[in-house]
Amino acid sequence: MLSINDLSVSYGSIQALRGISLHVEAGEIVTLIGGNGAGKSTTLRTVSGLLSPRSGQIQFEGQAIQGQPPHLIAQRGLVHVPEGRGIFANLTVEENLQLGAYFRHDKAGIRTDRERALTLFPRVRERLQQQAGTLSGGEQQMLAIARALLSRPKLLMLDEPSLGLAPQIVQTIFQVIREINQEGTTILLVEQNASMALQVAHRAYVLEVGCIQMEGDAKALAASDDVRKAYLGAH
Repeated sequence: MLSINDLSVSYGSIQALRGISLHVEAGEIVTLIGGNGAGKSTTLRTVSGLLSPRSGQIQFEGQAIQGQPPHLIAQRGLVHVPEGRGIFANLTVEENLQLGAYFRHDKAGIRTDRERALTLFPRVRERLQQQAGTLSGGEQQMLAIARALLSRPKLLMLDEPSLGLAPQIVQTIFQVIREINQEGTTILLVEQNASMALQVAHRAYVLEVGCIQMEGDAKALAASDDVRKAYLGAH
C-alpha cells in the first residue's frame, strides 16, 4: 500500500533521513520506533507532503506522491494525525469533527463514520459543544483521531499518540488503534513508547539518526536484547 524507497530529507545542512526504505501492506499496523531525533516524525511529515524529500520515492497504492501538496495526499486516503494533535482550539469539538469530513459529500457515510468515532471515544461525544482548546490532553488526542476517522482514511498515520498522556488514557488510545485496524484501516504508527507500540504492531522498524537499523516482526523485535536494552528499559 505504502512504499518508501531510498528517502533522504534535510533541514538545511542537517540530514534528517539518510536513504531509508520501508513498506506498509494493506491491513497492517507498522510502527517506527527510536529515540528523539531519529527521523520518525520527519518520515511521516514527508509522506504526508509537509516536507519535500531531497531524493527518493514515495508510492501510495502504486502511485508516486512525493512532491504533491498535503491536501491532495489526504484526499487519496492517506491521513496524518500529527504530533501535538493539531486540533483547532477556538472551534468546538463538533466543528473539528466536521473538518475531518471536509472533502466528502456522502452525507449518510459521514453520519455513519461520525457515530462510529463517537462510539470509540465516548468522552468526545460528551463534549461536542465545548471549545476544543478546553479539553484535556487525552481528550484532545481522542478528538484528533476521531476527526481523522471522519475522512475515512485508507492509511492512518499517527505521530506520538501517547505523548504526555496518563497511563490509563494511553491504554484507551492503543485499544482504539487495535479496533480501527481490525475494522480495516491500515496504520503507520510513530511512537516513543516502544513497549506499547511493539505490542500493538505487526511489524516494526527501528530508526537511529536517520537510518533504519533493524526491521522485522514486532514480537521478534520486542524479544531482541538490543531493542530491549535500547528502548524497553531492560538491563
